[in-house]
Amino acid sequence: GGSEPTGVDAVEWAHRGADLGAGEILLNAMDADGTRDGFDLELISAVRKVVSTPVIASGGAGESRHFPPAIEAGADAVLAASVFHFEQVSIGAVKAELARHGLPVRGAASHGEGRFA
Repeated sequence: GGSEPTGVDAVEWAHRGADLGAGEILLNAMDADGTRDGFDLELISAVRKVVSTPVIASGGAGESRHFPPAIEAGADAVLAASVFHFEQVSIGAVKAELARHGLPVRGAASHGEGRFA
């Protein structure tokens, strides 16, 4: 990833987008992106407090245990890439972890492995 300072706070930016009619907010925490240390839960929570628009949290996932707290912090969905590209975590393991926390998951019954699990 990379970033270019805009001088606009991320929470303010998300609020502005929602006010302008955004259908969802893709919230990529650039400071967490690629770290595999977990999602930025404070940022997710702060954005959730100012928007009712669906929030998709991105940036920081490194283990299947990182996903449920992001939903619990207020994200409506979670997004990850590098953990799957480098096969550190399987999609099935993430779905199983979310299901263990009682969170809704598409196709959770199969807990399948692979590309479309």
